[in-house]
Amino acid sequence: MSYVPHTSDEIQLMLEHVGATSIEALFEAVPASLRARAELKLPPTLGERSLLEYLQSLAARNRSLARVSGFLGAGSYHHFIPTVVDAIASRSEFATAYTPYQAEVSQGTLQAIFEYQTLMCQLTGLDVANASLYDGASATAEAVLLALRATRRRRVYLSRGLHPHYAQVVRTYLHGLEAEIEELPLGEDGRTKPGAPLEDAAAVVVQYPNFFGCVEPVERLAEAGHEAGALLISTTAEPLALALLRPPGELGADVACGEGQSFGVPVSFGGPSVGFLAARGKLVRQLPGRLIGETVDAQGRRGFVMTLTTREQHIRRERATSNICTNQGLCALRVTIYLALLGRRGLRELAEANLALSCYAKQRLKTAGLRLVHSAPTFNEFVVEVPGIAERYSAILERGLLPGVMLEAYD
Repeated sequence: MSYVPHTSDEIQLMLEHVGATSIEALFEAVPASLRARAELKLPPTLGERSLLEYLQSLAARNRSLARVSGFLGAGSYHHFIPTVVDAIASRSEFATAYTPYQAEVSQGTLQAIFEYQTLMCQLTGLDVANASLYDGASATAEAVLLALRATRRRRVYLSRGLHPHYAQVVRTYLHGLEAEIEELPLGEDGRTKPGAPLEDAAAVVVQYPNFFGCVEPVERLAEAGHEAGALLISTTAEPLALALLRPPGELGADVACGEGQSFGVPVSFGGPSVGFLAARGKLVRQLPGRLIGETVDAQGRRGFVMTLTTREQHIRRERATSNICTNQGLCALRVTIYLALLGRRGLRELAEANLALSCYAKQRLKTAGLRLVHSAPTFNEFVVEVPGIAERYSAILERGLLPGVMLEAYD
């Protein structure tokens, strides 16, 4: 059965209008040799029931987190998502393009983003947040660019505890900008050591908690960075930790960024996700992407507007704070619904449950004779040494367990 939405008469009318004799004639500009190679060798068509069964058999080959006990972590987290998040986010008022290019025309969209920004400020303890970014890695890289602009320096210190993918994206962003990147080592306990004086530093970037799950001494690192005239950037891959830990802003961080995926956004085979970025008020004009503000109209009614959106579409390209031209609208909306639904108390209870289960797992692993690599406090991730794990990995999967990330590749 054909699902082409045009009848034969309609197709013929369109061909006559453009002066073509057939659909094949539209492709005559492509060499015949290439057209011959482009022939699709498809199997015979299937009926609807058979096709659905075939697609279901393909889907069954995936090990979804609903069918296994997952311990993967390392930047992507499987938390229970209340059904109401899907119900509200899928309403016709919201279910538009994944990223609204013309948010200015919709007060509802602007208000949702404003609420998201407010929640991010509350979570991070900072003054202002933007309308979201693509993911935690790009948010971290954008925070580094912000620091370069604000300090007019070119040297950046990255903690060894920063997620390797985040560090790689930062290096990609800075390639060609004549920026210097230095690495701060980790101590035996798994936390970052300031090391030598941070000369000519624009930024010190630390993950909180870090890639290995350790809770970093953000306050001490902020003091070291500020003594050198640098900004302290705190990035967080699992923001649920901030429901228990002191907010980065209270610890001296100038910028807090990271990944918001665990707040109501499913893992979805790695994406899409949502990056957040908040900063102190003095840095507001350096924020990349969109910023939504509250105002009143001519009749005194509350309203929302895009403000300080120094994107390349709005001002001269060389003066733009970023080439980030939009925000993760639908994903940020899910984060907003999720956080509003749980509230301050519910989010803390969820974080406490994660911490308790993590401590329980630690104790059981130690009892089983396995070594915990770091002694620093952790939230819900930690490094454990498992002899022969590479050889046993497939067998563990077959038993319905998804082990944690293999760290050998990141040594």
